[in-house]
Amino acid sequence: MALTIAEGIGRQVDYWWTVHKRTWRGSIVSSFGSPLLYVLGMGVLLGGFIEGDPARLEGATSYLAFIVPGLVAAHAMQLAVGETTYPVMGGIKWHRTYHAQMATPLDPRDIVNAHLVFVLARVASACAVFMVVLAPFGVFESWWGPFLAWAAQVLVGMSFAAIVFALSARMESEQGFGLVFRIGVIPLTLFSGAFFPITNLGDVLAWVARFTPLWHGVDLSRMFCLDTVDWAMALVHVAVLVAVTVLGWWLAITGLTKRLVG
Repeated sequence: MALTIAEGIGRQVDYWWTVHKRTWRGSIVSSFGSPLLYVLGMGVLLGGFIEGDPARLEGATSYLAFIVPGLVAAHAMQLAVGETTYPVMGGIKWHRTYHAQMATPLDPRDIVNAHLVFVLARVASACAVFMVVLAPFGVFESWWGPFLAWAAQVLVGMSFAAIVFALSARMESEQGFGLVFRIGVIPLTLFSGAFFPITNLGDVLAWVARFTPLWHGVDLSRMFCLDTVDWAMALVHVAVLVAVTVLGWWLAITGLTKRLVG
């Protein structure tokens, strides 16, 4: 008898809680320390040399206010990718925990759902702490904006977590992960509007950037933080990110099913 989604996730809570207790110390620097130092270095120090022209910084009155929403969204992507590359390969190929879980009433859908819920918790907590730490810097233009921006950042993380899980489930070797980071994560981080408006890229590359999920997340996060919300565009951003998440979730389930069941 197939388990419901809640039952499938519930049966794996102990496992993922144990994983968290054994690994959280090693993720403190990458999840919280490095991003904060990046904001201080890029936003506060370098930003002090950049004129805060709202006309050129998409409504931001300082470079710090411009860069923060994009950096948190990019951090959500990086964290999600990190949690769905080598850990997924490990579950399939190295320590083979997915195979052990398949010996129980769990099926590939349950395994994917529980892993993504774990990633959701990691991304949500990291982004929440990041936003709280940044509040005293005066980069938020409304009291409600940071909450919606946080939700947008979590959605960014889940869209990448789902689609990268689907990719990892189909890869035979971890060597391909180097390409994921070199031609995927790094270029997206640099050219998705997190550090400068994509109009600086020129017409062609700006349109290329607009087709990437991270740009939608960066723009949505910045809208809410700066209180410059174009609700029609915001709905487009949400629709794109939800569509990528759902597509990635379906591909992750089908990919893991083929890998574990045949």
